[in-house]
Amino acid sequence: MTSGLKNDRFIRAIYREPVDYTPIWIMRQAGRYLPEYRAVRAKAGSFMDLCHSADLACEVTLQPLERFDLDAAILFSDILTVPDAMGLGLSFSAGEGPVFARPLRSRSAIEQLPIPDPEGELRYVMDAVSTIRHALDGRVPLIGFSGSPWTLATYMVEGGSTKEFAHIKGLMYSDPTSAHLLLDKLSDAVTDYLNAQVRRGAQALMIFDTWGGVLSPDKYREFSLRYMEKIVSGLIRNHEGQRIPVILFTKGGGQWAQHIADTGADGIGLDWTVDIGQIRQTLGDQVALQGNLDPSVLYATDDIIEQEVARVLASYGHGSGHVFNLGHGIHQHIDPARVETLVNAVHRLSRPYHST
Repeated sequence: MTSGLKNDRFIRAIYREPVDYTPIWIMRQAGRYLPEYRAVRAKAGSFMDLCHSADLACEVTLQPLERFDLDAAILFSDILTVPDAMGLGLSFSAGEGPVFARPLRSRSAIEQLPIPDPEGELRYVMDAVSTIRHALDGRVPLIGFSGSPWTLATYMVEGGSTKEFAHIKGLMYSDPTSAHLLLDKLSDAVTDYLNAQVRRGAQALMIFDTWGGVLSPDKYREFSLRYMEKIVSGLIRNHEGQRIPVILFTKGGGQWAQHIADTGADGIGLDWTVDIGQIRQTLGDQVALQGNLDPSVLYATDDIIEQEVARVLASYGHGSGHVFNLGHGIHQHIDPARVETLVNAVHRLSRPYHST
């Protein structure tokens, strides 16, 4: 048993140690699909006000654990806190998603970017980590996280969400030196940010590379994976006698699973466009695998959800090293009852795969 944890299956599975069933947590498990989350979000006034309150961030982090028998909690925050702390003026507009008032469109703007102090400009995130860790009282591990440098750079250069990636890819191709300067700064900032989360109580770390999958294979390795590998090499991997596992997740990145595994990460997240069993065959016992149910399965009936859970479990096969998850964040219109079906099915149906 990992010290101080009543349920350490998630940690053990990431290290491919024996477990009695496959652990599960859900990306965006604290979020808009839960009516109790929507109530707290309304009370907070805005999404960023919610993020800035350690007590409210703690409340919504714990909400899914009260409903479902999940095996990990994840810090309630946003991947764009780091660029916000760099002074780009983040806001969230209804129906539009994140918007930066001052997107990066010049070399000089990139050169002037400060590296934020996690205990200064990002103190509110660290306070949330401490508050959540204390409130969990060892119930399950707490996962800290950040966006990847490439994903953060995409939002910072585009100024918000995009379908074309014109500005960031334009920068990458026309001025790669400036692109690398930005990504290098973000690597340093993210490393500091994640290590500060560990010092405040995060027991595992995850890096979300939401937009790595829009790159060609050579550009993915040069502009995304290279910087995640740099971060992994700089992270605290042991703290107060406990191992701190690191998971990398590139949406659309299953084709590069071997390259991702070679970074030194302990686990890699997979979306639903790959066969988890084939990835396991390719990688062997090099890393744990997290995933990889299509979130849209949760619009279906309980029977179909159970069938799809059984399919993913059978594909992975016997033994540890699998953390069940969706292949991306849960959709906001999912019925919470379907999530309960999912969690219970994973725990029940996975037990035969862990029998000696």
